[in-house]
Amino acid sequence: MMLKMLPFKLLLVAVVLCFFEGDAKFGESGARRRRCLNGTPPRRLKKRDRRVLSPEAPGGGEAMCRGLYPRLSCCSRTDAQGLLHAEAKIISVTNNTECAKLLEEIKCAHCSPHAQNLFHSPEKGETPERELTLPYLCKDYCKEFFYTCRGHIPGFLQTTADEFCFYYARKDGGVCFPDFPRKQVRGPASNSLDHMEEYDKEEEISRKHKHNCFCIQEVVSGLRQPVGAVHCGDGSHRLFILEKEGYVKIFSPEGDILKEPFLDIHKLVQSGIKGGDERGLLSLAFHPNYKKNGKLYVSYTTNQERWAIGPHDHILRVVEYTVSRKNPHQVDMRTARVFLEVAELHRKHLGGQLLFGPDGFLYIFLGDGMITLDDMEEMDGLSDFTGSVLRLDVNTDLCNVPYSIPRSNPHFNSTNQPPEIFAHGLHNPGRCAVDRHPTDININLTILCSDSNGKNRSSARILQIIKGKDYESEPSLLEFKPFSSGSLVGGFIYRGCQSERLYGSYVFGDRNGNFLTLQQSPATKQWQEKPLCLGNTGSCRGFFSGPVLGFGEDELGEIYILSSSKSMTQPHSGKLYKIIDPKRPLVPEECKRTAQSAQILTSECSRHCRNGHCTPTGKCCCNQGWEGEFCRTAKCDPACRHGGVCVRPNKCLCKKGYLGPQCEQVDRNIRRVTRAGILDQILDMTSYLLDLTSYIV
Repeated sequence: MMLKMLPFKLLLVAVVLCFFEGDAKFGESGARRRRCLNGTPPRRLKKRDRRVLSPEAPGGGEAMCRGLYPRLSCCSRTDAQGLLHAEAKIISVTNNTECAKLLEEIKCAHCSPHAQNLFHSPEKGETPERELTLPYLCKDYCKEFFYTCRGHIPGFLQTTADEFCFYYARKDGGVCFPDFPRKQVRGPASNSLDHMEEYDKEEEISRKHKHNCFCIQEVVSGLRQPVGAVHCGDGSHRLFILEKEGYVKIFSPEGDILKEPFLDIHKLVQSGIKGGDERGLLSLAFHPNYKKNGKLYVSYTTNQERWAIGPHDHILRVVEYTVSRKNPHQVDMRTARVFLEVAELHRKHLGGQLLFGPDGFLYIFLGDGMITLDDMEEMDGLSDFTGSVLRLDVNTDLCNVPYSIPRSNPHFNSTNQPPEIFAHGLHNPGRCAVDRHPTDININLTILCSDSNGKNRSSARILQIIKGKDYESEPSLLEFKPFSSGSLVGGFIYRGCQSERLYGSYVFGDRNGNFLTLQQSPATKQWQEKPLCLGNTGSCRGFFSGPVLGFGEDELGEIYILSSSKSMTQPHSGKLYKIIDPKRPLVPEECKRTAQSAQILTSECSRHCRNGHCTPTGKCCCNQGWEGEFCRTAKCDPACRHGGVCVRPNKCLCKKGYLGPQCEQVDRNIRRVTRAGILDQILDMTSYLLDLTSYIV
């Protein structure tokens, strides 16, 4: 009987040995092979060593690591203390509690039964040379560590989240840290494993917090430095995406990017590629009556100036264009009219955003250009508009000027200030948004702008633009302490339909991907700040990556985020994300709107005005040498003689027998017949009319 049981016992012993040796005997190259840093298998802890972590547990970090790895561990009682202090120099330089907790967790990675895989890449065979000896982190954990600790470790994390996680996050699908069940709460209430008795409470907070998160959906990829996304308001639901180099592309309601760009001015635009260089295509705004007049306004930087007084680096230009009469998906480049030009000395703090308010006026937001008083003297008055908000009336019938000054502007009759200025004192306006549906009936215009603080450039502020205010001294709506190294990026006031929770909130963020909202209290009228949680697990399928370049808004009021990699080797890495509420359907029934097909211009001016341009109000302004209601009558000075017809400016079509610029000379080569036959007269008149028709056509 004993002999019969012998093979079974031998098999059982073999299985036990395999268990203690790890699970790599059946696949030595497997990514889940359990090995310590020195290559030895992890040690199975005895029951008396399996101590659950508690606040009173002696031993500090040693006890914490045994709580994380209670069964298999690469740390013994004798050597755990040395391993736990491998990165003691890092923990000693930070006094941030949340960052210190994460570092305490990470230091326990040496005790993981997968320590060898956490610190060495199975594919590469060796660990790449990195600034710190950190384990390979899981994606979410890597970003959490970056945003929590970046400002608390001097000389470290001076990079972006994407670049940091490129080196320290696991990308090959192998084991990553944390490799233990970790209960966490993201945000200010983040917990650590040193408070086990509060797990139940924190789990409830975690569920509530995740339940209130929003999701992001990747809509478009392959863009080249996208800086903005706007709609034209014609019912076509098209989204116009601005690329910094000078292209405007159309994203159709069907989910496609049209092959031909809507606007291509890359030969005019001077674009900066280095970090902090703001030059390029800056902004696009469609006229409120775009469906009828086809007018749009573009701002960009260029070195192709038509004039230059004093030293300058480039020109910030605002131009009016009209959409093509034949193709509603392209701009007619011949209709360009320069609105405004401002000489700039530096390449930062440019501003340049354009938007139309509910009052129908065009607002232009200009930064201070980092100009000093000495610079202003050298510029000889060309910098009068810097750091200001301009308000212009483009709905004018005047043909010789592109805009008029609204009589309600604060400096309309002033001799000291330019009448275009609506407010001033801005430094670096990131983006401004106008609330098209203000809830306060006493306020007919709500414009919120992100800006830097003039006294402390490292801090940021949110301004509510009010007529005549000087924001050098005016208190800001909200001021932020430097919560990140990235500059503030203004967004939009959400007036969409998909999310009821976000309605009325001003959504904005910073370059590093921290998102916030401001919402006005109905009772106190005060604006309250709240972090915007973007989930990337559970019901959320999208994952945000890359620095934030801007925000966008579609015709339904939904908000988008634009991002792009800083890598020069990936020029087409720009993406467009849409913020969605996971608590609601992607397109609720009450939010469904039928997109209309884009139509060509059908106004009387656009159909008949041929030798001039149409104003936004529909008046046909004639080019030089043309006159009449729709500029179809050419002017010749002096006038044509002897029955000649003016067919082009200063170009006469002479009757047979006459010649010269004004048909003033008689053609001697043709024999004049006093009384020609009736048939000859008909032939002469027919030939003349055919020549005249050919000129007109």
